[in-house]
Amino acid sequence: MLKLGIDFGLSNTDVVLVEDGSIVAKQMLKTGPARAEALAAVVQSLGVRLAELGAIASTGGLSRLLPEAFEGIPVQKIGEAQAVGRGALALTGLREALVVSAGTGTAMIAARETEAQHFTGSAVGGGTLLGLSRLLLGTADPLEVARLAAQGNPSGVDSTLVDVIGGGIGHLPPDATAVNLGRLVEATSPSREDLAAGLVTLVGQVIAMIAINAVRAAGLSQIVIVGHLPDLKPIRQAFERVWYFYQIEPRPLIAPMSGWATAYGAALCAEGRLT
Repeated sequence: MLKLGIDFGLSNTDVVLVEDGSIVAKQMLKTGPARAEALAAVVQSLGVRLAELGAIASTGGLSRLLPEAFEGIPVQKIGEAQAVGRGALALTGLREALVVSAGTGTAMIAARETEAQHFTGSAVGGGTLLGLSRLLLGTADPLEVARLAAQGNPSGVDSTLVDVIGGGIGHLPPDATAVNLGRLVEATSPSREDLAAGLVTLVGQVIAMIAINAVRAAGLSQIVIVGHLPDLKPIRQAFERVWYFYQIEPRPLIAPMSGWATAYGAALCAEGRLT
């Protein structure tokens, strides 16, 4: 029997169909808040027959407000930390990790085997990037922001170490960021490309630096990143730059199918049909 896993986010709804522990179909939808009508839209988009479903599992957003059953199939509400941790470990084959769920905001989960707990996080995430981009770039389209950032240079808006202290410090090179958007304190007119690169750098650095400190504090060694924010190449590059500067080993991983990790984890946590 198939299991349906649904992760209701603030921006998107991620959906997976799981059979024998593997993802056989996935979708990213915009259904709005968790409700019965959203469940119906999910089932219709996947083209799955209800008779094929052994379980429906939901997590995230307002999923706790969903009805207890949909067309006779119990709707199981899975805790988001549990879903994030279970999905990330399953996708990477790890037994434990600090899982960084980088979506609209950022949650960091200490996942060990089948146990997962919220450890820390940040209100800085994809929502921050797109909100600032709307104000400063006139667009909240993530692909447009990524395109602009790829063509820009963050040092056009960021103050670097060479600007502030005349050179590098420790293992940080002279061109490492000293102050995010620091050049904007002065009367400058940066290009949209440089500004986009600076915004991406800001969000990527905040998430990466918190993760570095959190993985140590949690007594774990491996960082795994999930969520749709890493879909944007400039964000991945911002992460990698932090890992490189701080010589992080083992190198943090971006889970395969990272955007569907939470929905996948919810499906894996679900029990079979009870009716």
